[in-house]
Parts: sequence; structure tokens; C-alpha cells
Amino acid sequence: METINEIQDEIIEEFSSFDDWMDKYQLLIDLGSDQEPLPEQYKTEQNLIDGCQSRVWLQADYEDGVINFRAESDALIVKGIVTLLIRVLSGHTPQEILDADLYFISRIGLREHLSPTRSNGLLAMVKQMRAYAIAYNH
Repeated sequence: METINEIQDEIIEEFSSFDDWMDKYQLLIDLGSDQEPLPEQYKTEQNLIDGCQSRVWLQADYEDGVINFRAESDALIVKGIVTLLIRVLSGHTPQEILDADLYFISRIGLREHLSPTRSNGLLAMVKQMRAYAIAYNH
């Protein structure tokens, strides 16, 4: 099982092969498009993330000591961003998620290339994932 930081380093590597931000956006969109759609039963009011401009649903399942996240968004770039977050955090223990320093976000330049509303949305997604980790941390 890869550590959270190993996965972050892989993502940084993937994004570093593109110099142009348009290409990085395209990579995000492709990642989002490849993500399995979230089953309709999880697209509930309580799974909607507050603070996102576009609609983002986040489903968390706790099994065998780890949290598995699934998500869906009606905006392609946002879906790409949440796909990255899931790739980094899903399948880890609540404590690992709480201890994680998500440095990949600034290292791939996401933070400065997102509009303020998208940036807030990104923070809201991270906050929600941490909230699940707190809830399941026994």
C-alpha cells in the first residue's frame, strides 16, 4: 500500500511533465472524466459539500479500518480535483488522513491557478474529508 506522500509525489511528477497550464487543466478534466460515476443513491443532500460553487457529492465508507471515498461533480475541473483528493486520501486510516499534509495542491500549482471560488471549493472538499476522518477515528 502506497503512503499518502508517495501518491502525492506521483501526482506532482505527472503534472510536472506539462509546462502550460492549459495542458494541466486538460489533465484535470481527463482525470475527472475517467472517474467512475457516483451511483445515484449517493447523490443526496447530505453528501453535497457546502462551500463549493459547483455541486460536489462526497460519499465516505469506513471498512476494515480505512475510509474509501467516492465523489461526483457536475463541473469537470472540480471533478478532476476531487479525483486527485480521492486518489491521495482514499484507502487510508482516519489518523493517516488527519495527519496528511496535502502539499501536492500547492506543488502542482493548483492553489494559484484556481479562481477564488474554486479554491474555496477545494478547501471545502478537504475539510469534508477530514470531517469524515474525525468521525471515524476511534
